Amino acid sequence: MREIQFREAIREAMSEEMRRDGSVFLMGEEVAEYDGAYKVSQGMLAEFGPKRVIDTPISELGFSGIGIGAAMNGLRPIVEFMTFNFSLVAIDQIINNAAKIHQMSGGQFNVPIVFRGATASAGQLAATHSQAFENWYANCPGLKVIVPSTPYDAKGLLKSAIRDNDPVLFMESEQMYGDKGHVPEDEYLIPIGQAKIVREGQDVSIVSFGKIIKTAIAAAVELEKEGISCEIIDLRTVRPIDYPTIIESVKKTNRLVCVEESWPLGNISTEVIFNVQRDAFDYLDAPGIRLTGADTPMAYAPTLIDEYLPNPTRVINAVHKVMYR
Repeated sequence: MREIQFREAIREAMSEEMRRDGSVFLMGEEVAEYDGAYKVSQGMLAEFGPKRVIDTPISELGFSGIGIGAAMNGLRPIVEFMTFNFSLVAIDQIINNAAKIHQMSGGQFNVPIVFRGATASAGQLAATHSQAFENWYANCPGLKVIVPSTPYDAKGLLKSAIRDNDPVLFMESEQMYGDKGHVPEDEYLIPIGQAKIVREGQDVSIVSFGKIIKTAIAAAVELEKEGISCEIIDLRTVRPIDYPTIIESVKKTNRLVCVEESWPLGNISTEVIFNVQRDAFDYLDAPGIRLTGADTPMAYAPTLIDEYLPNPTRVINAVHKVMYR
């Protein structure tokens, strides 16, 4: 099977859906003439033209509203944010319009729109450009939130998101755009809301998503040298969350560690641990542990970034703790 970059997998998903369905179009800052800030949309303007690959002003509130209106009128927009940090100026449109119009109209309007772009930290980008908002958007009913970790998942999930009749937040990592992975040339879709067991194990369940999956895998490789077998679950979708897959894993391993990049209060890990203790309490041999980003804005200094983010050593220590080692 061929290997392509994460950015290429996203491009293929968008291009294939635009060829399949004339109502799909892409809009956002620098998506057209510049070929995308991260070259995700490279070559798409040449193929689809300026009516379907549209450069916008630096006005996220404005072009998000245009996209929602287009979706209400039968089109399927893909709205790219250069980074989800910039989505904060569009959050009123996303939360109060995209997420609610279907209910407020009594089902008369669907909003089949995808908001996609880079999320969370990406090197030395400091406090206002390094924030993980997956849990913010997952908190809102009416939205679906996808955070892929591999090129294969990115393509299959994005195609599903574009075809979905509900608004979808598709959150990528700038640090993963150059990652390579196996992606079939034949068409495939991945269902929204279905987690994936990326590594089977017997001793502890590690739940994560997005680029932090790589941190969990690195820790599992080291723990295997100690004779500790980790089962790693990639949520892929954080709204809806695939709780049955998590519960079945915990019933087998009896221990749970959740890892993510967002701030500690009200995050996805908190929700996962609550549901596990509610539905599988009798199977737990230790309290669940969560590892998150630090409870502070991201700093610029590399030493402070290292202190802020989850890393393999912290995951290893958490696994030792739930195993009483």
